[in-house]
Amino acid sequence: MLAACAQQPTNDVGFGGQPPAPPGPVQPKPEPERTPVAAEAIDLSQLPRGYPKKVWTQDNGTAVVATGQEGGCSKVHAEVAEQTADHVKILLVEETPDPPGICTMDLRYPPVAVSLSAPLEGRKVVLEQKDVKVPR
Repeated sequence: MLAACAQQPTNDVGFGGQPPAPPGPVQPKPEPERTPVAAEAIDLSQLPRGYPKKVWTQDNGTAVVATGQEGGCSKVHAEVAEQTADHVKILLVEETPDPPGICTMDLRYPPVAVSLSAPLEGRKVVLEQKDVKVPR
């Protein structure tokens, strides 16, 4: 750490406080607190047949919430793959343990959310799905 004018270096930031913790993953709010995205503003062509198709915004359009799909031992999360002036591409990643072990045979549809660098406004939401094996 550098110090000026013969000051001793300190670990304090700003006016003696610590910097705020970096924001964690955005959490989906309850459905009544979200705004649905119009069907014509969503590209679902890259999703597997039968995948959930609901998309919302929250936090004044700075977060997008989609319905993911997971089952058994797998867990789903969302990642922003691309943000341009005309669209936002969101990857719905289903992580499955490898080796799988003993898992239930159920499907779950949790909401998953991502933060955007700017409000969605008139941009199209493009959803894609990806399966990933993760070590147990």
